[in-house]
Amino acid sequence: MAKARKVVLRFPHRLVDKPIIYRLVKDYDLQFNILKASITPEEEGLLVLELSGKKKNYEEAISFLTGAGVETQLLAQDVLRNEGRCTHCGACVTQCPVNAFRVDLATRQVEFIETRCIACELCIKACPVRAMEVHL
Repeated sequence: MAKARKVVLRFPHRLVDKPIIYRLVKDYDLQFNILKASITPEEEGLLVLELSGKKKNYEEAISFLTGAGVETQLLAQDVLRNEGRCTHCGACVTQCPVNAFRVDLATRQVEFIETRCIACELCIKACPVRAMEVHL
């Protein structure tokens, strides 16, 4: 198995109701984990997936998606914290569904564990000082 890659897929309205992800599994033998989904019928769709499988299959699947009209982009940078802006208030800690934030009990500082982040953006909405930013 190749390393898992996080990818952002943007679907035009004409593809929102099509079984595109099913084809990734069936035709290209890829495993996927949905990290974020925002799909509005008759408008557009956005999926952030973690895809894993053989490199050749992954590349063929990306070609299939592009040919079908799906815009694909690697999620090169996920959610980042602006350290200069962060006040360590902890608002993000309670919102994160994957525990990407941890309070150091000795210092009372909030640590951000980027490798756990799934780019759900809940911390961005919760942060009162806007220290959390998404970079696609």
